[in-house]
Amino acid sequence: MNYKKRRDEVLSKMEKNSVLVLYSGVGHHVSADEYAPFEANRNFFYLTGIRRENMMLILDNATEEPTETLLIEEADPDRERWMGKKMTVDEAKAQAQIEKVGFIDTEKSVLNRMMTREDVYTVYFDTYRHDIDDLEDYNMMKAREFAQKYPGMCVKDCAPIIAEMRMQKDEDEVSLIREAIKLTDGGLKNLMAHLQPGQMEYQAQADFEYSIKRNGADGVSFPTIAGSGINGTMLHYVTNECECKDNTLLLLDLGAKYKGYCADITRTYPVNGKFTEKQRMVYEVVLAANRAVAKTAKPGMTLRELNDVCKKVLAEGCIRMGLIEKEEEIGKYYMHGVSHHLGIDVHDVSVASNSKLRPGAVISDEPGLYIDEWEIGIRVEDDLLITEDGCECLSEAVMRTPDEIEAFMAGAHK
Repeated sequence: MNYKKRRDEVLSKMEKNSVLVLYSGVGHHVSADEYAPFEANRNFFYLTGIRRENMMLILDNATEEPTETLLIEEADPDRERWMGKKMTVDEAKAQAQIEKVGFIDTEKSVLNRMMTREDVYTVYFDTYRHDIDDLEDYNMMKAREFAQKYPGMCVKDCAPIIAEMRMQKDEDEVSLIREAIKLTDGGLKNLMAHLQPGQMEYQAQADFEYSIKRNGADGVSFPTIAGSGINGTMLHYVTNECECKDNTLLLLDLGAKYKGYCADITRTYPVNGKFTEKQRMVYEVVLAANRAVAKTAKPGMTLRELNDVCKKVLAEGCIRMGLIEKEEEIGKYYMHGVSHHLGIDVHDVSVASNSKLRPGAVISDEPGLYIDEWEIGIRVEDDLLITEDGCECLSEAVMRTPDEIEAFMAGAHK
């Protein structure tokens, strides 16, 4: 990963006489002395390659030559005995590819010196908010505190600048996504080998998550969805507490995370290893839509256009199955988009001004049909890399046809 090149690109997009301040974040308190597992700010990780708490990156475009500074926690031997080793200055320099590294306890003096000795007119913070009712995160809190102390200063959001860069992955990023997909494939095979009527959804989940963690994954990209029977018709079902019954399907939307990068795969398996005639009929329609999107995706297209391709195939299939009479009625059985960007976040960041796909984009391909009256929910999701003249299905090796699935499960259950 060339983190220095990424920071240089950000600096080139910043206004003159501006500074960018980005924090890795701190642990989120849960209860009593319990804290949630730490997740670094994803933009901080993108620009430094570091996923440690209580760090700060400063990109200064208000000097004659742009400068960059990383502030880290200074090691405390007593605290390290309890919490583990801190990153050293030399380790931080090597990982982030940065020369100037100091300590976070100088944060105020560093900011004060910049604001009083330089002509700073704009300060960028990461103030991205997904939902208006979301609690503010650490970077947003820091932006609010800064704005209160410097009310005349222009505070801007750096998230759109970095998001546009993150929409195109370099070769190093793609290689990590490939590895995350490979781990996901192994986890699915372990799950299929144990899947049988009477098993609980959480047991299928455990078979997957054990395998990926055992083989080197950071963990899951997102909470595993394992919905059997009617539960498979709920798009983000995560309870995973029901029994997988004979002659039902198990919809699995899941992914491994590897060195900070996500896979996002969905497969739908027959619990007893054999699709019923009706299940196979629906599955073939969904699979046809999945393959149509993979065949069509290319630079210059938008996700909306890909969704139109998907909807047409699904609608034609539903008309043949007698579920609808007109293509416009497909919303009764398909109610989400077919694609989103994928990377450091499983629903990776994007900007509207960059809506047309470019080479290097990694997107999902996830058509589905959710038929409550038949208690059938089927989704088939792959991960696509947009190339110069089309796309590559990064998850092509993850078995998806009914015949492949049935053959594998029959062999595993001998």
